[in-house]
Amino acid sequence: MSLIESTEKGSDPSSSEKRDLTPFSCGAFVTRMDLRHAGNRQVRIAWELQGPEQAPVLIVAGGISAHRHVAASAQYPEPGWWLTQVGPCLALDTTHYRLLAIDWLGSDGTLDVALDSADQADAFAAVLDHLGIERVQAFVGASYGAMVGLQFAARHRPRLGQLIAISGGDRPHPFASAWRAIQRNIVALGRSEGGRREALSLARQLAMLSYRTAEEFAERFDAPPVLDQGVARCAAEDYLQACGDRYVARTPATAFLRLSESIDLHRVEPETICVPTTVVAIEEDRLVPKATLIELAGRLAGPTRLRLLRSRYGHDAFLKEDLAIAAVLRESLA
Repeated sequence: MSLIESTEKGSDPSSSEKRDLTPFSCGAFVTRMDLRHAGNRQVRIAWELQGPEQAPVLIVAGGISAHRHVAASAQYPEPGWWLTQVGPCLALDTTHYRLLAIDWLGSDGTLDVALDSADQADAFAAVLDHLGIERVQAFVGASYGAMVGLQFAARHRPRLGQLIAISGGDRPHPFASAWRAIQRNIVALGRSEGGRREALSLARQLAMLSYRTAEEFAERFDAPPVLDQGVARCAAEDYLQACGDRYVARTPATAFLRLSESIDLHRVEPETICVPTTVVAIEEDRLVPKATLIELAGRLAGPTRLRLLRSRYGHDAFLKEDLAIAAVLRESLA
């Protein structure tokens, strides 16, 4: 299936151990896929595995800024994006499970075509084929990853034991789509005016306001504005600027645009999903409202559990509410 394969950091291509996927391995391959909106394309898929070779496999997927490095390992000590849930003795225990994650299609900015959550689900299936893995015990998805998990459950049912979908629905909420449309228009304007980095930073700052809540900002930034060279600057601006700068440093503008679009192109019929599913909704989430996920849970065809949580972090609860999210993960996987 693959045209090109490269073994990357964490695995030595000259060693006989390169076929040993314990406890860590990563790589990439090039293949052709039929993308939902862009037709047959050559794509590069990068993957990472952590955990014992014979352990049950879990797919783990996060938001559009997430990537294949979920947590630190002995071979790759850099912190991952979900280090509070992945690792020995944590909810996603890498001594008991084998965790698979990928870099989203389009995340390197080289695939400038319309992408869809269904394409990401098929990319996971291609990686399973590539690695010789027939079936996974669970797909654990949060935010965009939950959308992709729903697509995987609908499109690759025989390969999945159960789905845990946190803060992601069967379709985007219209208000959230409008929010993202403004972000993309900011980036497009920055491109035309020669301020690409500044525009992407502003788009990310606007996104942060949709991920978090007014209650959190009231607690953290309840200070009067200060005058900076005669211009008023509110208490949250330094925080938002830092968020924007970090995002710009690691994200190409094309990647942001295409992955943002793919959220709004996402559609899946809940009635086609038969696997046991745990749906997790956050009361304060403005990006994926609780009502959307309650409706989703009612329409799923398979056994379904709905878990409602409260968090001042809103949509970002899956990254911030360590104990509550861990409890849901442990309960579902048990």
